[in-house]
Amino acid sequence: MLKLPLLATALLLATTACRSLCDSESDCSTSACCAAQTGDSPIDGAVNVDHLILPEETHFAHLWQLTTSGENAEAYWSFDGKRLSLQRKGEGMACDRIYATGPGGKLIEISNGRGTTTCAYFTPDDQSVIYASTHGLQENCPPPTDHSMGYVWALHPEFEIYAKNLTSGEVTAIVEGPGYDAEATVSPRGDRFVFTSTRSGDIELWTANMDGSDLFQVTDEPGYDGGAFYSPDGEWLIFRSTDFSADRRDEEIAAYKDLLSKNTVRPSRMELVLIKADGTQRSQVTSLGKANFAPSFFPDGKRIIFSSNHHDQGRPAMNFDVFACDLNGGNMEQITFFKGERGKQFDSFPLFSPNGKYLAFSSNRGDSKPGDTNVFIAEWK
Repeated sequence: MLKLPLLATALLLATTACRSLCDSESDCSTSACCAAQTGDSPIDGAVNVDHLILPEETHFAHLWQLTTSGENAEAYWSFDGKRLSLQRKGEGMACDRIYATGPGGKLIEISNGRGTTTCAYFTPDDQSVIYASTHGLQENCPPPTDHSMGYVWALHPEFEIYAKNLTSGEVTAIVEGPGYDAEATVSPRGDRFVFTSTRSGDIELWTANMDGSDLFQVTDEPGYDGGAFYSPDGEWLIFRSTDFSADRRDEEIAAYKDLLSKNTVRPSRMELVLIKADGTQRSQVTSLGKANFAPSFFPDGKRIIFSSNHHDQGRPAMNFDVFACDLNGGNMEQITFFKGERGKQFDSFPLFSPNGKYLAFSSNRGDSKPGDTNVFIAEWK
């Protein structure tokens, strides 16, 4: 063991050498010293990639990359802000699996490898993760979505919502029944969760106690109402909703219902909507056109952060960036500006850490292969 004076000298020499190395590094992500100089990652295993911050991305003080290959998305914070749950389809995986970060940056699989999965979220005590899976009715991945109908999302009716205890490994079904049950997120109050379901015959928001009891239907208008997040005080929900044209509403609702009968939905025209968790005071936030989705609240509850392709004039519009706006849709601000190759222009699923210091999001940026999406964490300023 070094004596204290010698230890101090050694640390000073190491720091000096580290600074020299960092100064000479053209790619900071390859140097552990650079990572040390540019702040510590809030999540174990994430690597500093400050060089991927674009000049226009002025809200990002530092940036870390958590995953390096495959399709990784919907990374959501634990209540203590020390871990992330995420959805991942890596090499050799036929469909999505659920993971959570662990010590040393290891990704720990939460799901059991059967069926397909989506949308994971920590419980308030951080001892369990709730997620949707088809494993109760499907051993293998479901058939691929039929894109002869155009770009549609599948709403697998086999999806149910489960909770896995991270200590015991016990898996409990907390929402079951006919139809699609998925997209669960938990109130900051820790008392209830919101999810998307077709149990009423349409795609609506529902809430329940943490054990799945006391089911309550929040929305009841035609169209897809889903992907909801609670406000910091647990009073409000922000979600995506189908935007029907005023002059073709009946025709478009009929087309929507036809797709729904095939367990699919077309997500190309969605706007953001606010509603109180008790189902009252519904109001539309955005009127941007195209696909606006993945909304969540700023830590103070006064603004919304979300993903959108409304600024892309291409056909199809494939450039998704992160935006922010007030609760009435005003003061629109673009947060990310990544423009990769066509089809590799995706920034989405933004979610602030509980302390508001960091923003997790998914992106095609970096050295990803075509089709790869990785999880990034930005220090917010």
